Amino acid sequence: MNTLNRLGVTADDRAVADAVARFATGTLAPRAREIDAHGLSVTCHVPQLAELGVMGMNLPEHLGGAGVTPTAMLLSLVEISRACAATSSMIGAHYLGTDAVLIGGSPGQHARWLPRAASGEWLAGFALTEPRGGSHPADLRTRATREGEGEDAHYRIDGVKHFISNAKEARFLVVFAKTDPDAGARGVSAFVVEADSPGISVSSPERLMGIQGAHAFEVAFDGVRVPAANRLGAEGTGFKTAMKVLDNSRLDVAATALGIAEAALADATRWMKERQIGGEPIAGKQGLQWMLADMKLRLEASWGLTLQALALRQAGQPFTLQSAMAKLHASEMAGFVADAALQIHGGYGYTREMPLERYVRDARILRIYEGSSEVQRNIIARAVLAD
Repeated sequence: MNTLNRLGVTADDRAVADAVARFATGTLAPRAREIDAHGLSVTCHVPQLAELGVMGMNLPEHLGGAGVTPTAMLLSLVEISRACAATSSMIGAHYLGTDAVLIGGSPGQHARWLPRAASGEWLAGFALTEPRGGSHPADLRTRATREGEGEDAHYRIDGVKHFISNAKEARFLVVFAKTDPDAGARGVSAFVVEADSPGISVSSPERLMGIQGAHAFEVAFDGVRVPAANRLGAEGTGFKTAMKVLDNSRLDVAATALGIAEAALADATRWMKERQIGGEPIAGKQGLQWMLADMKLRLEASWGLTLQALALRQAGQPFTLQSAMAKLHASEMAGFVADAALQIHGGYGYTREMPLERYVRDARILRIYEGSSEVQRNIIARAVLAD
């Protein structure tokens, strides 16, 4: 089934995603191998993505956003991921930062940062993960200490964040820090930190297994002075903001997984029709047919879970459980489908002349970031037990 031909997808949604698909096929796909091989940054695509409205697809029109539905946004991310998962990952990190401002910020803060982010002029980042935090973001060690009064009121931020995408190129980061070290999750606050603030140092890009073009960094904050006006919401509301943002981002990860799997399945199908052994296409081999059937079955199941979560999001309903299920199933599915596609290609799939090994490497991170598979299972189990 064509990615764009799904139940509940309107003609407008298709038109948006189709325009993105043409750009992905014509521009992203031809450069994906070079970017992966040389570790180039996919931020080179931001101007053209901004022209298409992609950098502001998660934002409303009155803030400079594209004004599209969550469905159009998800389908667009699938199409981008079919061509270059690293580009989808970079966009997802941008959405994390801008979603945090949209969800946690005031109208004045929205107007200050979001229109220029939607236009692609400013890239955003999301600084939650820490070296010792793992999958427990409430256990933050970064501290935000309030100082001064009145117009001079500000926070001094000290700490280290790890695996922060876009950090080198971002104009601002949404940083999560403890304003009350003894209050657990209730002591976490969120701040918009301008990237050129004194006291911020950014490492060289991490050497990653996959999504090579989506650079991630360690970011250190040493007495960084942040105006109190840059705090998003009241003190202690940062953790709730982060969890709402992650509900959205888990659908973005599911979209990336769907895109990788769609590309891998298409390549495997084409290979089975064209590759001949003994004068016959390998598509006639029952063992390979069964592999292809399992790939398609798992892919369609992931689409079903993702569209279920998407429908709830679009209707403004809670979708924490559904986004966790979609992210978990799709991320594990993408790993299976990419590996099976490589296997179908045999030794050719293992070479870097073909994109199969890149699909495998790119898919692997999806079971880790935005909450590992184990965290998603915890979320699902808690929901089942609470029912």
